[in-house]
Amino acid sequence: MCGIFGVISSSPVREDELDVLVTHAQQRGRDSSGLMTFVNNAYQIYRADYPVTRLLKEVRPQASHLVLGHSRLITNGLGDNQPVVRDGVAVLHNGIVVNDEEIWPQIGKARTLKVDTEVIAGIAVAYLESGRELAQLPAHILSLCRGVVACALILPKLGKLCLFSNNGSLYVGRKNGATLFASERHPLVVIGCEEIVQARDAVFVDIPASQAALDVSDRNERKTDLIPALSLSGGEEKLLEYRRYEGRRCSKCLLTETMPFIKFDAEGVCNYCRNYKPRNKPRPKEELFKLVEPYRRAHGDDCLVPFSGGRDSCYGLHLIVKELKMKPITYTYDWGMVTDLGRRNISRMSAELGVENIIVADDIAKKRDNIAKNLKAWLKSPHLGMLSVLTAGDKHFFRHIETVKKQTGIGLNLWGVNPLEVTHFKAGFLGVPPDFEEERVYSHGAMKQLRYQYLRFKAMLASPGYFNSSLWDTLSGEYYRSFAEKTDYFHIFDYWRWDESQINETLTSYDWECAPDTTTTWRIGDGTAAFYNYVYYTVAGFTEHDTFRSNQIREGDLTREEALALVMEENAPRYPNIKWYLDVLGMDFKEVVSVVNAIPKLY
Repeated sequence: MCGIFGVISSSPVREDELDVLVTHAQQRGRDSSGLMTFVNNAYQIYRADYPVTRLLKEVRPQASHLVLGHSRLITNGLGDNQPVVRDGVAVLHNGIVVNDEEIWPQIGKARTLKVDTEVIAGIAVAYLESGRELAQLPAHILSLCRGVVACALILPKLGKLCLFSNNGSLYVGRKNGATLFASERHPLVVIGCEEIVQARDAVFVDIPASQAALDVSDRNERKTDLIPALSLSGGEEKLLEYRRYEGRRCSKCLLTETMPFIKFDAEGVCNYCRNYKPRNKPRPKEELFKLVEPYRRAHGDDCLVPFSGGRDSCYGLHLIVKELKMKPITYTYDWGMVTDLGRRNISRMSAELGVENIIVADDIAKKRDNIAKNLKAWLKSPHLGMLSVLTAGDKHFFRHIETVKKQTGIGLNLWGVNPLEVTHFKAGFLGVPPDFEEERVYSHGAMKQLRYQYLRFKAMLASPGYFNSSLWDTLSGEYYRSFAEKTDYFHIFDYWRWDESQINETLTSYDWECAPDTTTTWRIGDGTAAFYNYVYYTVAGFTEHDTFRSNQIREGDLTREEALALVMEENAPRYPNIKWYLDVLGMDFKEVVSVVNAIPKLY
């Protein structure tokens, strides 16, 4: 989940071209960085735990004829920055190898680092030691590794650089005799490269041969741990309350009398049921085939798929590739609350389907700091209607997708959004009545948003801590979500029926990873959901699982008894996920949970 890049030239690299490669790579991750150069007949490697743009200014490698680099979105191995070096082999890797633990015994090598990338170097070393042909090494690596492997394998002793990928997230171009590569096509186009190819098949490039040991310099100064060790405690877990809701529920669905704006008729049926219009009745698939026909391309990718790594976006991607027969590029916005499980599922699906994944990673430390500021403000004046401010930072997703559309030249967006994920209550606790005419999960409307923002501003006045440096990030993100014009957006589940059993069965065939702390497959890649659902249940006696299962009852997919049994399990506190959430925010678990538990109950 990173950006890799490089220039190999017969003359010193051009500063302007290197700047383009570096800046674009940093868009994919800025948690740490690495550069590799060849100066005075020797390879030097520089690694740092800060952004690559800063490292480039410090190293100033413009005199080198070879500059290879890495800009990292950290998923594991916090201190193990790239290039990863082992026995004279260096690796720049974008992706996650999800089965690295299984590979080490197979190759007869012992791991020395926590980062998954080391296994690629280990495979290469074992392979070369066996005396087999270099040309088959990339295929051998890909045969062992599961998950995305978009890789620059550097073999100084052989004078070879090998570029290859199993999902297409690597491009190679040429300009004036130089070879350039990047994780995306766009920077190579900006530079003016010719003969740009997607490195699905291995590309070998000659580099200066050297028998000298690789000179590695590490620069570490990070004070904030982006991957804190998850230290679980039975004492902490016991602090989490979970008492069965015994109050009144709708006689048809599961909604409780604590639901905002709920009303019951003489038969005990709620107004949410009375006003419900079926949402899972897809239109003929042929209509979608006709809609996308003008976008199909004989060569190259033809649609963008927003991709969180969650259950529905993964199944949607499966349908788009296997059923709709489109050639997608997926787009992921990582704002620091995508869990490692979610990232691994992104890697699994992208590799299995051979789909390029474009990542836009924000400043993770800054985003988490923003969430912490707002959570501290919320704890001083808990308000169920203000919980949504904790997820406001992810709305820049809608801003960056427009950038990706321009960079790729692809206009069509195909979304895999579950039509039953309707959570009116989140705005309802703020005083916004449910809009029963709303057709989609992601809907827009200027007046609706203005009213919502006005009510939220009034609630913010109760805790001045909300007026902090994150405010502009919140407001600008919601502008792009709710007000900016959006075109060529289609929803795959408007044409394919959303069937939970079929979805779970299909994802199992991809070895899709489930969470160890819950039976549901929903929201398990979202680092915020366990916390806010704990708050909703503790205070109001229900969570978004109740609203989702209630919609399934209304659609005829579940009986009320089946749905009630499911939410009894799904509403149970997810201690490991809540612990992870509070740890990455630097918040004290006991203090936060004690405040939540002390909020007056609505039931």
